[in-house]
Amino acid sequence: MSEGLEAAFFDRHPVEVARELIGVSLIADGVGGMIIESEAYAHDDAASHSFRGPTPRNAAMFGPAGTAYVYRSYGLHWCLNIVCMPGSAVLLRALEPSHGLETMRERRGLEADRLLCAGPGRLAQALGVDMAWNGRSLHDMLTRKRRPTLVAGRRIGISKAVDLEWRFGAAGSAYLSRAFAKA
Repeated sequence: MSEGLEAAFFDRHPVEVARELIGVSLIADGVGGMIIESEAYAHDDAASHSFRGPTPRNAAMFGPAGTAYVYRSYGLHWCLNIVCMPGSAVLLRALEPSHGLETMRERRGLEADRLLCAGPGRLAQALGVDMAWNGRSLHDMLTRKRRPTLVAGRRIGISKAVDLEWRFGAAGSAYLSRAFAKA
């Protein structure tokens, strides 16, 4: 697919979507790069914000597939998720930056390209994500680029459903938020 990803791409189980988002390009207002790390969160997953049902905070997770669900992590950092089937989403954990590098450097206050988008908070800051993105359609910002070799592992920074290997990344990428454990 060369122009945007359709709603049907996202309206599936988040594990499928999280795997297939690796290698997809995300460009927002001339800033972005290739998605190289993601995590899946399903509606029946105890680690998901939607596990106990809809609330004002997680309402976007029950919105249209392919839209943004944005939340504040520890009251400090915005995090960008892409809504899948109702109550499910994929957290974008890292990008390999390629577009708008100067803008990203200004937003992040650093020079090292490797650290511009390595982690969900860094990624959101580099892209200029804030609560205004919540519910925003991301279809036209996402373009299939290439299919790198995938690695999978446990999700990071959660205390429930910790054994699920629903974190995916591009094998060998220097832009990951954290290395994957060796098998």
